[in-house]
Amino acid sequence: AQGFLEKYGYLHEQGHSHSVDEVKSAVRQFQWLSHLPITGILDDATLVKMAAPRCGVRDRQSQKAWTEKVHNIFTGGNKQHLRKKRYTARKGERWSKQQLSYRVVTWPRNLSRRSVRLAVNTAFQLWSNVSGLLFLEASHGPSDIRLAFYEGDHNDGTSNAFDGPGGALAHAFFPRRGEAHFDKAERWTLNGHKGHNLFLVTAHEIGHTLGLEHSPVRHALMSPYYKKLGRRMLLSWDDITAVQQLYGKPPGGAVVQLPGQTLSWVMQDWELAEHTEGGFEQPHYCQSLFDAITVDGNGTIMVFKGGLFWTVSSEGNVSDPLPLRQRWPHLPFAIEAAAFSPLDAKMYFFKGRRMWRYSGSDLDTGFPRESHESGLPHHPDSAFFYSPLGHMVLFKGPRYFVMNLETLHPEPYYPRRLADWRGVPQGPNGALTWADGSLYFFREQRYWRFDPKKVRVTGAGTWAQTLPWTGCNRTLSLFLNSILGY
Repeated sequence: AQGFLEKYGYLHEQGHSHSVDEVKSAVRQFQWLSHLPITGILDDATLVKMAAPRCGVRDRQSQKAWTEKVHNIFTGGNKQHLRKKRYTARKGERWSKQQLSYRVVTWPRNLSRRSVRLAVNTAFQLWSNVSGLLFLEASHGPSDIRLAFYEGDHNDGTSNAFDGPGGALAHAFFPRRGEAHFDKAERWTLNGHKGHNLFLVTAHEIGHTLGLEHSPVRHALMSPYYKKLGRRMLLSWDDITAVQQLYGKPPGGAVVQLPGQTLSWVMQDWELAEHTEGGFEQPHYCQSLFDAITVDGNGTIMVFKGGLFWTVSSEGNVSDPLPLRQRWPHLPFAIEAAAFSPLDAKMYFFKGRRMWRYSGSDLDTGFPRESHESGLPHHPDSAFFYSPLGHMVLFKGPRYFVMNLETLHPEPYYPRRLADWRGVPQGPNGALTWADGSLYFFREQRYWRFDPKKVRVTGAGTWAQTLPWTGCNRTLSLFLNSILGY
């Protein structure tokens, strides 16, 4: 916790010992910015918040400075004073021109360049819609703002080294360095399901490159912690006030805002269009970055990603991408876990706080139902039918639940710790039960083979390696051949 408080600017001397009062004051400032009860005590809620995904830029603003800023906004205080206190901490930390160029220098692994450019372009447009700024994409050569994806230490200093999935997602530099860096180890998405929405993170980091600091407003885009797209407007009054005090209002004074829900639909359309029009270099499941995987009663494997799914027949033939809601009406755009139960021949889907059950393509009466009504976890990592128990199993973080399919409630004495599944990693994308009883877990680029008789992992490997041919229908088929014995 002390290392966190030093890294993010709450304790001002790194590597030094601090008095109890200094640490308590720093914790109180952090709790205030994070909308936690201000106790100065490192309780569980505070430690959990410290571990949540966030921006890697320091939290500079104190509660006193924020109070003064709000007072001046509503009493017409001096704008130059406001700018100095809130938006730029050092002299010269704003661009002296209204038209800025930008370019993506390096790219993430699991999104096409077209997807990245759409997300980045939209993120810049978000700020130009509410300010006097104009942004132009540069295809090559010098640019004012450069965006790049890196892993680990990338010559920004040890305090800016990326820490792998979770933690610091990205960081940026105030004007006029003009750089925003993103952790290449993260799972970047357009829709934010089982990953982090590249558009949202990019829009936040652009705010820093323009001179904006972190905001203590709970729903502000410039709040330091990652949030998913909701129904609210993407920019809060604080975000708009900040950028307008640096760069003025849009020409004509008309501010254009989009609700998060609208943009979420737009991104879903992008994803569907790219798959159906062949926009992606490879389908997403080639890199094992799928949302869920299961096998039905006919031995057909189903791989789910965003608003699409693929089928793999028992002969190893892979289908084209198919719309999820065309096969199972009433589902949300994307799901977080899916499993077929041979016990009742039904498909189960999980997303957020709800569960869906289908007989064929028909949604069963009484569904979707709230997970908490059955004592089941929200946002499960994966689900699968486990033959030795005759029940459904749901993984969620460090715990697992065994769900009775008749009562739809957890069995007595559950949840239990994931350590019972010796060798299985936390947070798998999905699990696949095969006819011979073998069980395979998938996470990122790897798989683990679990032996129910020995109750432990007996093998592991990487199935999405770069191969000397392109197109991954053959890749997936060869993988299934190797582990499932086609």
